[in-house]
Amino acid sequence: MIAETVCSAVSAAGLGIAMITAYRKRFLAAARIAAYSLVPVGLVMAGVVDWLADTAFSPTAWAGFGLLGLSWVLFASTRAVERRRGGTRKERRAAARAAAAPEAVAPRASKPSLDRGSGPAAGAAGAAPASRGGDDDFSDIEAILKKHGI
Repeated sequence: MIAETVCSAVSAAGLGIAMITAYRKRFLAAARIAAYSLVPVGLVMAGVVDWLADTAFSPTAWAGFGLLGLSWVLFASTRAVERRRGGTRKERRAAARAAAAPEAVAPRASKPSLDRGSGPAAGAAGAAPASRGGDDDFSDIEAILKKHGI
């Protein structure tokens, strides 16, 4: 009841100021002040003020906000710990398997890209990249792709 009275008084004062501003021939500013002054009455009529007053003075609502905050803190802290450890348990196991057996994915896949001088076609394959000047820029990328079987 008090909130509605305060909102009505604020709106009446705002409309009074808007009328004075319009009297001074500042119609655009007067229209803007009138628009702002009608907002509190609109909120009262829509029931927003009652809902906010009930929420602000409700211990159950504050307990709910506290639980939402606690859950957010738990989510954030578990995510931070997960990042420090290097991912989830499933991701760490996959990384450990990949580190333990890198040759099992594609055996001898990286040898041709790293060692160009060995093999039966060393003369033909080794001469073509030497003639291209920009091939050294992509040799590291090529080695990584071949290592992963791509």
